[in-house]
Amino acid sequence: MSVERISQPKKHFFFKKLRGSKIGTYSFLVVSAVLVLFPVLWMISVSVRPNNLVFEYPASFIPKIFTLEAYKSVFSESRYLRYFWNSYVIGMIVTIVSAVLGLMAGYGLSRYSFYGKKTLSMFIVATQTVPAVAILIPFFIVMVRLQLYNTIFGLVLTYASFALPYSIVMLEGYIDSIPKELDEAAMMDGASRFRTLREIIAPIALPGIVATMIYTFILSWNEFIFVMTLIQNDALRTIPVGIAMMKGETTYQWNTMMALSLVGSLPVIILYLIGQKYFILGLSEGAVKG
Repeated sequence: MSVERISQPKKHFFFKKLRGSKIGTYSFLVVSAVLVLFPVLWMISVSVRPNNLVFEYPASFIPKIFTLEAYKSVFSESRYLRYFWNSYVIGMIVTIVSAVLGLMAGYGLSRYSFYGKKTLSMFIVATQTVPAVAILIPFFIVMVRLQLYNTIFGLVLTYASFALPYSIVMLEGYIDSIPKELDEAAMMDGASRFRTLREIIAPIALPGIVATMIYTFILSWNEFIFVMTLIQNDALRTIPVGIAMMKGETTYQWNTMMALSLVGSLPVIILYLIGQKYFILGLSEGAVKG
């Protein structure tokens, strides 16, 4: 009696290729995640070890001696707390000013037609292509002549001049996606332009407003070169410059520097996680016009 052998169906080449592509994709994502996370993990490792063991040989990822002295120093020394406060105050003022003015200017460019409108819009966009270092000296001269050098107000004006064009472009594009019939219906009911903007357009454009506010706050929080140039008083410095100036008499305090860097990045991370949905939606809607 012969036994008939049933051949197993062979997997189609397409599925093998698909599985291979998935393996390659996942491998790429894992390697990318390791490359991105390694500096952060190394910062954590350095921040929880004594400063004299930062460059120990042989190097070890896990510290032999664990200490939180660097974090205690960050939260106990008044100058570090001042850096946080200065960054927070400057970031909040610039964010609010840019959001309010950007919303009104973006609404005007979106809803009104006037001579030179297209040229003005192109000029606002063109300002974003100018590197900050190219206008550093002119800003320095202007601030000195206006007696705003080494002042928080001068720094706020500087940051707002960079953030406002971006806010205008983003919010103009977002408001363009809102039907004009809503404005017309509101004004037929007796609402003024300002009331229409405040009660109708602003709530609908909330994702775009949140996106521009998050971007502006991050820009102000991380900015370095203008603080370094326009501020000389240590009591007025922000976190990025404060980190750069953390040098002892003979050596850098690497563990405290890493601890301050990690703690200083938390507000931005938390802010992004809270407004992530609005941030992504605002960027996608605001970029439709461009």
